[in-house]
Amino acid sequence: MLELRPNCELCDCDLPPDSADARICSYECTYCANCVETVLHNVCPTCGGGFAPRPIRPVKSWRPEKRLGLGFDRPSDVRRHTRFSAEEIRVHVARIRHLQPSER
Repeated sequence: MLELRPNCELCDCDLPPDSADARICSYECTYCANCVETVLHNVCPTCGGGFAPRPIRPVKSWRPEKRLGLGFDRPSDVRRHTRFSAEEIRVHVARIRHLQPSER
């Protein structure tokens, strides 16, 4: 199941489970849309992949027998922060941002 991280790993803004601004890479690194567009330029500082909008987990359990939804699968409350410096991110992004995510 997808880990719903509570914050942007770069600017630390809140990204609640229903946030349309949350973006994730295939390793679930989580950033806000603004950081992905203006700082990261769609390059994950960890893996180099691209980002996609994070799905929104339903609040209601539409199939209670399956025990699904936020009531059963809570979002994480562990705030994460990138381990890379602004300079390391800048260099990494500049090196590969011209490549499409499918070419990285």
